[in-house]
Amino acid sequence: MSTPIRTTSYVYALDCPDAGALAEFYARLLGWDIHSSEEDDEWVDVAPPADGDHGFSIACQQIENYRAPDWPDGPIPQQAHLDFHVSSLAEAVPHAEAAGATRHSHQPSEEGTFVVFLDPAGHPFCLCEA
Repeated sequence: MSTPIRTTSYVYALDCPDAGALAEFYARLLGWDIHSSEEDDEWVDVAPPADGDHGFSIACQQIENYRAPDWPDGPIPQQAHLDFHVSSLAEAVPHAEAAGATRHSHQPSEEGTFVVFLDPAGHPFCLCEA
């Protein structure tokens, strides 16, 4: 058996039409910090504040001709999504909407244990009651 790779951090990269704008959304939603470079404005990282760093970040990668996923039934599949587990949906849902998230018209949770949203670039993500 081979030795597994050892990682120093975990990055979830999202393609989008405007890296800075999407990074601003996730920073507002999560209370995280934006890390960008003057040399490359097409890649912007959003990470937990330094005192809460868990080695995970969300990267926003600007690409030309971006097309948002058309979930659940459209021609462009979702491919992946983020789940954020929260202690209270009643508190988190209004915060997500105020940050710029849009509640998706399709809500598959019959028990109401999670809510599906779209970020400003159209990526689905869920707020899940922990």
